[in-house]
Amino acid sequence: MAGRRLTMAEAISAAFAQEMERDPNVFIMGEDVGVYGGIFGATKGLIEKFGPERVMDTPISETGFIGAAIGAAAAGMRPVAELMFVDFFGVCMDQIYNHLAKNTYMSGGNVRLPVVITTAIGGGYNDAAQHSQCLYGVFAHVPGLKVVVPSNAYDAKGLLIEAIRDDNPVLYMFHKGIMGLPWMAYFEGSTTEVPEEPYTIPFGQARVVREGKDLTIVTLSQMVHKAVLAAEILAKEGIEAEILDLRTLVPLDREAVLASVAKTGRLLVADEDYLGFGLTGEIAAIVGEHLDRIALRAPIKRLGVPNVPIPYSRPLEQFVIPQVEHIVAAAKETMQGRVAAGGRA
Repeated sequence: MAGRRLTMAEAISAAFAQEMERDPNVFIMGEDVGVYGGIFGATKGLIEKFGPERVMDTPISETGFIGAAIGAAAAGMRPVAELMFVDFFGVCMDQIYNHLAKNTYMSGGNVRLPVVITTAIGGGYNDAAQHSQCLYGVFAHVPGLKVVVPSNAYDAKGLLIEAIRDDNPVLYMFHKGIMGLPWMAYFEGSTTEVPEEPYTIPFGQARVVREGKDLTIVTLSQMVHKAVLAAEILAKEGIEAEILDLRTLVPLDREAVLASVAKTGRLLVADEDYLGFGLTGEIAAIVGEHLDRIALRAPIKRLGVPNVPIPYSRPLEQFVIPQVEHIVAAAKETMQGRVAAGGRA
């Protein structure tokens, strides 16, 4: 397929445009998604193509427009609702948790809710405690929601088209720091060749970003790019890290995790979500439950945000959100570790 180099924001906008052209039931609603084009560029240019009836700027009422999306989906439409920041889900939690996630089950499968909620996640630019969280672990914890977290433009387009065509509710979560905006361009690796034609990426298929034999780093989203930089540093010291990008949390590619850790014997989970009761613990538990087929050579290492609000202060924010140097240090600790007496060696 012919391709061109796009930022994640451009890839997402292209996916929207192609799906809206293909299916007249697809429409977008949210705060500043129309004339402004989305504050992170995800809907740029769409209102000019499709008009305000299909790209609708809403009042600041997440409960209202997410509730409207649920009703529209039940009536046969395929709405996309942009929750500007994932941190704002608290005001519409009942709509998401108790209606969107559960009504298909509670109706015995008679009500389908093909709603996509897109939302911005992540910190790193001093937006403080109420605008800097990831929280994908919260949504992955709730039955009935699929959770998608792309790390690059190619995946962003393919996963979004898959989400829009899915008959189930999908949380589609993009990290602000890899959207390719000039004022937030942290990682160029998120800008990739993207086919012009529509394509899909199936949910539940992790991607091996980098092959390695000494250590598995399981991660996703912006942390993929930090892990790649860390792996380059580690390689200079003779440590070859394998990096696994999960892509989706629900469904989760457990087999890819187990296969990689079985190969390397060591696991580091690097995450920008909170450390407690989250992704790092889930991945560690999956590996721990399969020690009959995996010979761990060192204890599992978890790296995430400590259980504190994200600070506004840049030095403090950089301290609590795992950085490249933190991944390097954690990987070295893992390489030096040994399974305790009585464990598998």
